[in-house]
Amino acid sequence: MISVAELFKQAAELPEEERATLAGLLIETLENETDPDVEQAWAAEIERRLAELDSGAVRTIPWETVRARVLGRLGKS
Repeated sequence: MISVAELFKQAAELPEEERATLAGLLIETLENETDPDVEQAWAAEIERRLAELDSGAVRTIPWETVRARVLGRLGKS
């Protein structure tokens, strides 16, 4: 059987996208129960945000702009 340390070492060598996919899959194995109230609240929030986008009440900001602002605030520009 492979040790956790060896498994981590192998996983760390994967490309970033594959590591993210693996992390998501592992997290899903920890979430055995879903709370219907939470699921309903998320669905309502998603619908609300989509309606705001569709109506033009809000506008999106490109990731590059957001990233630059955050890094600027952190002094890493």
